[in-house]
Formats: sequence, structure tokens, C-alpha cells
Amino acid sequence: MLLFLANWLAADVRAFSVLNYITLRAVFATMTALLISFVVGPAMIRKLTAYKIGQSVRDDGPQTHLVKAGTPTMGGALILVAIGVTTFLWADLTNRLVWVVLAVTLGFGIVGWVDDYRKVVFRNPKGLPARWKYFWQTVIGLTAAIYLGTSSLPAQTEFIVPFFKQVAYPMGVIGFIVLTYFVIVGTSNAVNLTDGLDGLAILPTVMVGSALGVFAYVAGNAVFSKYLGFPYIPGAGELTVFCAALAGAGLGFLWFNAYPAEVFMGDVGALALGAALGTVAVIVRQEIVLFIMGGVFVVETLSVMLQVASFKLTGKRIFRMAPLHHHYELKGWKENQVVVRFWIITMLLVLFGLSTLKLR
Repeated sequence: MLLFLANWLAADVRAFSVLNYITLRAVFATMTALLISFVVGPAMIRKLTAYKIGQSVRDDGPQTHLVKAGTPTMGGALILVAIGVTTFLWADLTNRLVWVVLAVTLGFGIVGWVDDYRKVVFRNPKGLPARWKYFWQTVIGLTAAIYLGTSSLPAQTEFIVPFFKQVAYPMGVIGFIVLTYFVIVGTSNAVNLTDGLDGLAILPTVMVGSALGVFAYVAGNAVFSKYLGFPYIPGAGELTVFCAALAGAGLGFLWFNAYPAEVFMGDVGALALGAALGTVAVIVRQEIVLFIMGGVFVVETLSVMLQVASFKLTGKRIFRMAPLHHHYELKGWKENQVVVRFWIITMLLVLFGLSTLKLR
């Protein structure tokens, strides 16, 4: 919206044309989302506390988590508000890719909100039944995949292998749709599984999202994409503004979610943020890089899959508890130790992922 206003004013005052630079709007988007989080956060936490929308804690997990019972949850709504308002203010609203990412993010957020609402308001520990949760994730993810797959040029549906400039496999429309669906839904659930400790999921999401913003800027710039050997994707550069809004909103939420957390993200935030990362990654053709940078999410998900498979097949557990962060807690690690060490690992993986920009 502000871009439209700036272009209108630029006819008389040329200084306003500076807002055509994506990088400047990305900076403003980060600051705006951060400010919204700081302003809205305390009021939202008070409301959630007043309505007794508190987290229930399993009694079979680490005993240190019992003190978290009653902490306000569904705080991910704060992130979605900050992202939505900021993107509306600073992004180019004529860009279809911005609307696709926003729609997927808010759609998965609604699914998570219903799940959280049933858990904390109706006191239903199962929340939204798994089949219905997966059904609506499939509807949203598949709709986005079909739209992107049928409206993209052949070069924009190639499967890119990092570190190899000339290696790109044409998947065709069907292959692209299938891959996009699994990336969006898979990443959404992976972030949700990781969201089990104070600050554990949100900062890796911010780091991965920020890095994807860099890839989006490169992919949307004809000069940079040609120089670095990436497919040029018209309009992808605007996703840098979205990623910047995600980073600002995430950092603002971390202010309240840092140990000891004043509020939890809930499924409304975790499912939405994961879907956002997956959608941006498939648009800029960096699925493998997302897999690398989001290594913590991947390992957390694999730990759950291996634990369930092992118990069903052999009757034995591989880990003391799944997801993996609970395993380390039961081994004696402090919650802060687990969180900060996973942050460090994510930072290294993100730097490794960013190196694929040039090492090709």
C-alpha cells in the first residue's frame, strides 16, 4: 500500500521513489513487524491470560515442564498479525507471489488456530482430529502447488541441485506440484514438532526465513540471477519483503517467548511459519537448501518417525523421548542448553546454505 502511495507522490517529490528499492522496504518491513510485536504483544498476552487460554503440559515428559502449565498459548497469532499488516504496508500488492505466500501462511494459521482453540478452550487434548488437520493442510498446500505449477514457466519448475551450476532436472508440471505439496506440508509439520521449548522453533525460523529472503532477492533480479547461475523468477524479489516481515515478527515474538516464556507460539504460529518457509523455498527453487538450512527441523521430524517406527516394529524406543529436544532434556541438559545449542547448529547450517549462492 505504501509503495503505491510513494509512487503517486514521487510524481511531485522524487525522494519518494527510493521506496522502489526492495532492500529499503525490507529494512522497513523488519522494523515495522518488530514494532507491531512490541506494541501488540503485551496486550495480547494479557487477553490470553484473562481468557485462561493456557498451555496444558504432558505429565509423561520432563518434570521441569510442569511449571509451564497455564502459560498463555496461541501467541503465534501475534506473529501472523505482524506479518500480515507489515506485508500489506510495504510489499507490492500487485505481485501474485506475495498473495500466494500470504494466503498459504494465513490458511495454515487458521488450521493451527482451530487446533489450539479446541485444545485450550474446549479442553480437548487431541485438538483438531489428525485426519481433519491433514485434510485441510492438503487442501491449502495442494491448491498453492497447483496454482504455482500451472502458472510458472518451465525454467521455474526445474529441480536445482546446490553446488552444481549446470545440474537442474526438469520436473514438469506434475512433478513440481507433487514436490511443492510435500515441501509445504512437510515443513509446516516439521516446525510444529520443533516447537517444544522456549524459543527453540522461532529463532531458527527467523534465520532460515532471512536466508530465503536473500535467495528470493537473487532469483527476482535478472542481473544477479544470471551472474550466480540461478533461474530468473520475475516477481520473486518481493518475497524479500515478506521474509523481512517474518524475521521482524519472529524476533518480536522471541522477546516474549525467550526463557522463561511469557507466551507460547502454539500450532497457529508453528504451522503457519513452516508453511511460509516451504512456500518461499519452492518459489525460489531452493528445496534442497531449505532441507540443509532447516536441518534442526529435519532431525526433529526424523526422530519422531524413527521413534514411532522402532516402537511399532520392535517394541523398543531409540530415544528416551521424541522429538529429539526432549531426549537431550532427559539426558540431563538444561532447557537453555538445548535451545542455544540448536540455535548454534542452525546458524552454521544457514551459513552453509548461503554459501551455495557462490559455490556453484
